[in-house]
Amino acid sequence: MNHRLVRITLFSALSVVIAMLFAWQYGFLPSGGGRSGTSGIAQIGGPFTLIDHKGTVRTEKDFRGKLMLIYFGYTFCPDACPTALQIMSVAVQNLGKTADSVTPVLITIDPERDTPRRLSEYVKNFDPRMVGLTGSAEQIKQAAKVYRVYYRKAAPASGSPPNDYLMDHSSVVYLMDREGRYLTHFTHQSPSEKIEAAIRNNL
Repeated sequence: MNHRLVRITLFSALSVVIAMLFAWQYGFLPSGGGRSGTSGIAQIGGPFTLIDHKGTVRTEKDFRGKLMLIYFGYTFCPDACPTALQIMSVAVQNLGKTADSVTPVLITIDPERDTPRRLSEYVKNFDPRMVGLTGSAEQIKQAAKVYRVYYRKAAPASGSPPNDYLMDHSSVVYLMDREGRYLTHFTHQSPSEKIEAAIRNNL
């Protein structure tokens, strides 16, 4: 076997592994490695218990009856998070009279700094219907797990204060139905018109 063939074989194998990891993260394969079932619905979403930006305990059941746009981010995020929340807000506002049928939600992946008070000030910058959710580190971990969200605390830059850090995280906007079931997802670069159209198709 020559070196070129070896490289092609290794590249092909790596591509398959990357594709499988992507499929698992976004729920198209269950964690056990089998198929997600005959329904074809991605295994994204599930129970959570968190605290909203007003200090009230909230679970996934509190959002039943409305569509949800969910984004996992944090208030100190420099670019992706505010961009995602802005396009979510524009999409909801463009719905006009039917906007109240959708709840935009920010779930922090930085509970160490994102207190309810901090979230309360932050969500004011976006749609008035937006709900900010935080909780203990374990509660956030559980919520991120059921939504297949990756996040990791990055080390502060050399010489920076310990509290001056960024979070590495996946940047996905999830659209969930009135029963909390996954419908589709977008990135923070998706046009708000695309999100709006998906919402209208599921009203």
